[in-house]
Amino acid sequence: MTLIAKNIKALRKQHNLTQDQFAQKLGIKRSSIGAYEEGRAEPPISNLSNIARSFDVSIDRLVYEDLEVEMGLNPLTGQKQKSNSQIAGVPLKVLAITVDKSDNENIEFIPQKAAAGYLNGYSDPQFLKDLPKFNLPNLSTGTYRAFEISGDSMQPINSGSIIVGRYLDSPSDLKEGERYIVVSANEGIVFKRVFNDGDSIKLISDNPNFSPYSVKKEDVLEIWQSHSMITSNLPEPGNDNIVKIEKSITGIAKDIHQIKIKLD
Repeated sequence: MTLIAKNIKALRKQHNLTQDQFAQKLGIKRSSIGAYEEGRAEPPISNLSNIARSFDVSIDRLVYEDLEVEMGLNPLTGQKQKSNSQIAGVPLKVLAITVDKSDNENIEFIPQKAAAGYLNGYSDPQFLKDLPKFNLPNLSTGTYRAFEISGDSMQPINSGSIIVGRYLDSPSDLKEGERYIVVSANEGIVFKRVFNDGDSIKLISDNPNFSPYSVKKEDVLEIWQSHSMITSNLPEPGNDNIVKIEKSITGIAKDIHQIKIKLD
C-alpha cells in the first residue's frame, strides 16, 4: 500500500467518515475511494487536491509523510486510536476502538466480569477485539461504549443494567450534575453524577444512602457521558409512581362526578 493510500484511509477514519460519506463530500464514487485506499488506483491531481483541502493538510504531506503513525493509528492491527484529549486540563489516555466490515465504529460491551481487565486493556486493540460488540441506529457522531453497572447506588437504575456512554473528548463537554461512566485508576468503573471540584471531580450517587466522594483528575482514564440504557428489569406496574398518580387522579375524578350527581 502506498503512502497516499494509507494516509487517505487514516485521515478519513480520524474524521469519523465512512467511505460513502467521504465520497459524497468529494462528489465522487465510493468505489473510487475504495480503490485509492487499497492502492489499486491513485487519485488524479484534482481529487488529490480536494482530499488534501478537505483534511486541511498539504499535498506534499499527503504524498510523502506517514500520517498514520503521526495520528496514532495502529498499523499492525488496523484499529483506530483517537488522539489524547483533556478533561479540565488533565489528559485522558489514547482511546482505541474497533470497526465493523462497513468501517463503522462498534459499541464494545464491558460486562461486570470484564471490568477489572478493562482497566489494564482499555487502550489495547487486542483486548477490545475480544469484547462483545453491537451497533445501535441513529446515534449522533461520536464513539460509544457500553458498561454493565453493579450495585444500587444509582437506583432506580438497577444493578445489571447496561449504560451506553458517549466518549467525552473535550473539556467543554463536561456538564455539571450529568450522569457519567468514570474510569479511574483507583476507583475502577463507576456510574455517577459528576461535578468539578478543583483538581478533582466529585462523584455523587442518586441513592442518598451512598456518600459523595472525589477522584483526582490525574487518576481519570476515561469519561463516558450516559446516552441510553439497556435493562431487563422493567418496573412492575403496581410499583410505578406514574401509574399510582394516574389511579389517584382517576379516583378524584370519580369522587367529583359523584358529588355533582348529588348536587343535581
